[in-house]
Amino acid sequence: MKMSLVVALVSDEKTNDVIDAARAGGATGDTIISGVRGEGLQPEKTFLGLDLTSQRNMVLFLVAEQRARDILERIAEAGGMEREHGDGVAFQITIEDAVGLSTQLPKLKKELEDTL
Repeated sequence: MKMSLVVALVSDEKTNDVIDAARAGGATGDTIISGVRGEGLQPEKTFLGLDLTSQRNMVLFLVAEQRARDILERIAEAGGMEREHGDGVAFQITIEDAVGLSTQLPKLKKELEDTL
């Protein structure tokens, strides 16, 4: 089964909305790496050397390749990524191979059959 890794970089406040949207699109799980930091085109302002930026999270979804684009679009909508500067970014990466998914494969295959 071909897989994709969908990665979302979102503010702490929008993390749950993004996870809910991905699950509604067929994602069966997620991994959250909290407290990540990054800068866009314009660096955030600081006050006396302290960052004024809110906490960001990296949310990872390993999904069936056929569902990846739909999940990506749902994440973008839930996170408001196309509406406002700095609301996050999401992308997908093709996964060549993965191990440790044997317990989820029957469920993933069933879900894919139901959608086709």
